[in-house]
This record gives sequence, C-alpha cells and structure tokens, in this order.
Amino acid sequence: MNEIKLFCPATIANLSCGFDVLGLCLDNVGDEMVIRKSTQKGIRITKIVGADLPLETENNVSGVAGLALLETVNADFGFEIEIYKKIKAGSGIGSSAASSAGAVFGINALLGYPYQTKDLVQFAMQGEKLACGNAHADNVAPALLGGFTLVRSYNPLDIIKIESPSELFATVVHPQIELKTSDARSVLKQTVSLKSAIMQWGNVGGLIAGLYTQDYNLIGRSLHDEIVEPLRSVLIPGFDLIKQAALENGALGSGISGSGPSIFALCKGKETADKIAKAMSAVYEAINLPYEIHVSKVNSEGVKIL
Repeated sequence: MNEIKLFCPATIANLSCGFDVLGLCLDNVGDEMVIRKSTQKGIRITKIVGADLPLETENNVSGVAGLALLETVNADFGFEIEIYKKIKAGSGIGSSAASSAGAVFGINALLGYPYQTKDLVQFAMQGEKLACGNAHADNVAPALLGGFTLVRSYNPLDIIKIESPSELFATVVHPQIELKTSDARSVLKQTVSLKSAIMQWGNVGGLIAGLYTQDYNLIGRSLHDEIVEPLRSVLIPGFDLIKQAALENGALGSGISGSGPSIFALCKGKETADKIAKAMSAVYEAINLPYEIHVSKVNSEGVKIL
C-alpha cells in the first residue's frame, strides 16, 4: 500500500462532567485526508483545502503528530499529506484532533502497522500541544479509537474505550463565532471547592456506569458540569437558551462541546435528535446568529479508511 484515504472524525470532549478526560467520536462529521509514501524522507503537507492553515510541517498539527511517530521508527521513505478540512478550526468539535489523529493513523498504516491504534494517541497528542499548548487526549483518543474514551491517567497514559449505547445520538450546534481554546482556558480557576469536586466525581462515575449499563436516564442525570460550564458558558451567545431548548425537546443532557463555542446534546434515538436540532436552530435564528448544526450517531471505530 502506497497511498491511503481517510475519514478523520470530529469529536465532543469533556461531556460536561469529564473535563480533559472524557470524549466521544462523531460518525458523519469530519475531515478527509490523503497520505502517500514519498521517496523524500520526512513529512510534507502538499495541499490543504477548506481552511487557511500552515503548510510548513513543523507548524501544522498533522505534521507535528506524524513527525513524533516517525522519530520512533526507522523508515527509509517519507510521506506527503493532503488535508480536506470540513471541521472549522476553533469550533469545539476537535478540528486539530481530527488532523493529528488522521496523520498518525495513516502513517502507521503505510508503515505496516508497527503500532496498535491505542499506542498512536501519544503521538497525536503532540499535535494538540501545538494547537493549544496542552497535550490533552480527550479529543484524539475518541478520534482514533471510536466510541467513548476515558483518559484514566496522563502519566502514565492510560485510556479506556467504552462502547456507546446503541440508540445514543448527539446533536451539535456551532454558532459562527471564534472562541480560542486558550481564551476558554484563561477563564478557569486553578482550584475548586471540595464540595464541587465531590459532585463532579459522582457525575463522572454515574456517566461511566450509565454507558456500560445502557441506562439512558442515568446518563442524563450525570451530564452535569459543576466546575467548568458556569465559567465558560458566558463566552457563548445564547448558551442558556440553547440548553433549555435541548432539554425541553427530549435531550438527556446538554453542555459545551470541548472548549466551545459548539454546544452538544445527547439523546435517545434519531427522531429526538432531529427535534432537538430544530429547537436549537430556532434559538439562533431568533437572535440572528449564523450557525451550523450536526446530528450524528456515535462512531464506534474512529478514523476510517475510505
């Protein structure tokens, strides 16, 4: 195999109660990437369509992630990467993670799979470090592995994949404003009260239990953020109205996707997900704010070979 074409999925990170440790993979929202072998060693980004992003390897998240992988193997050839961006940067649904995950997945495949997919997370995290200054895995892990992922530990890296309940759907609305991850992190407090921490631990445990037992009501009760959402939601226009609309139309829970500005809702069944999408759309149409909206099942496999 000398060339591979990939679907690189969008993701929802944090999932309310799981800041920096929980994420899920979307099924019909994502970028495409073509990676081919080259006689010239190293990595070259030859084409980017759909976004104004740097072609310089060391300034591009896919290049940095790919180089991190290449440093650990002895390859006598290099790689060319074409990126077709469909996830907008700064949308809160893992744009940089899709590129980082796709690059390491494709390069690993063309090298003959020296690494298992879970081992690729550590390399993809280097792309995230370039994007936002923090090598977090809550987007790249679900992008690579699919389903839900829990980052139990960063040192050492310990990631658990959790299969999604079969009828779980996500609705995501992206208001067309830019909210940088660095700005969203700057509003967070460095300490939290013990009372808030205890409540958050309970919700994380409840969400994990709900996923394993396919208890949709428990999932809904657990989708509550005591620590981060109250601080970040003020940065997102219409957040409270969007969340209220989602819950009134059958959402199990709703919250900020990643660092925002996208807002997600989880629900049981596509019919409910579509109903929530209409309700969310109505909110932004009423305040005349442009938006994009997505309805998706949870992607169980992560990056896909097309």
